[in-house]
Amino acid sequence: MIEEQMQQELKKLCFGKNLFPEKVLSWIQRENLWNIWVPKNYGGLEFSLSEGLSKLQELARIDGSLGWTVTLCSGANYFIGNLEPAAAKEIFQDSKTTILGGSGGVFGTAEKIGDDYKISGTWRYATGANYLTHFTLNAEIQEDGKPLKNKDGSPKILSFVLPREEVEIIEDWNSMGLKASTTHSFKVENVLVPQRFSFIYNEFYQLQDIFKIPFSVFADLTLWVNYIGMAEHYLAGARELKPDKNLNSLDDDLSISNLKVVEYAKEIESKINSNVDINSEYIAEVHAVASNSVKSISKNMIEIFPHLGIKASRNDEPLNQIFCDYFTATQHHIFTK
Repeated sequence: MIEEQMQQELKKLCFGKNLFPEKVLSWIQRENLWNIWVPKNYGGLEFSLSEGLSKLQELARIDGSLGWTVTLCSGANYFIGNLEPAAAKEIFQDSKTTILGGSGGVFGTAEKIGDDYKISGTWRYATGANYLTHFTLNAEIQEDGKPLKNKDGSPKILSFVLPREEVEIIEDWNSMGLKASTTHSFKVENVLVPQRFSFIYNEFYQLQDIFKIPFSVFADLTLWVNYIGMAEHYLAGARELKPDKNLNSLDDDLSISNLKVVEYAKEIESKINSNVDINSEYIAEVHAVASNSVKSISKNMIEIFPHLGIKASRNDEPLNQIFCDYFTATQHHIFTK
């Protein structure tokens, strides 16, 4: 748990910022939070699923941009499990300063040239763009100018890690919330990347339990706890502003959601320990429950908002920032499908 005094200081430091102050970034690095999923032998914290989810929710409860940025960037550092060991060692040679992030969309191409790939394209929504040391991206693979196909006829796609100096950041993040997450676009133009810096989701080289979780489940759970954490922050602020207002519906929703997150985390850890397959039905169940939880939380927050008075809509009011952060976060494609 983060000490109460530190929580209050972080709230003040993050409030109203378009960029995290250096003091916040130094604290994240000192606490090694970019690397909550990274194995200890690479300098990471090697948290279990339950430990990591609890930490991410705690950060989101302090500040939306803080929780969201650490979640998405530590989630990109999680790709250490997908990288060949030599490439992982090269990228994470000084793990405390290594910060990955990027886009989950396929917005570019990678032309295969021998053992290298020439990459070009423009990718959107790279959370933490201003803080990153490396960018991750997905690209369609081509050879001799022709798209390559998988056996089922679908386009062949690979993911890549590129150093910051090979990328042009396009500062176009102009949302109502999550401002300090600096979720900008980025451009890559004819950059040659060795094959060892490519990877495939759900193909792992590391043996830790966290890398045995299907990536879609990992993504669902890590984002879900952010929505819960931000909503808990909102509920606390609403109660402070309107102590006589009945907020039991949102409170009940959050209690149920918290129980489900803990339940799923324990079930998944148990399945992995027992070598039980996490099948497609279970994956779909987790996604459906998480999606419905977020819909219900959102509905309750919207119903509360008109009863909080003009103060809750002021730009210099923390409650307004929490509201804007939360509903910006809900636009993530995972829960809008």
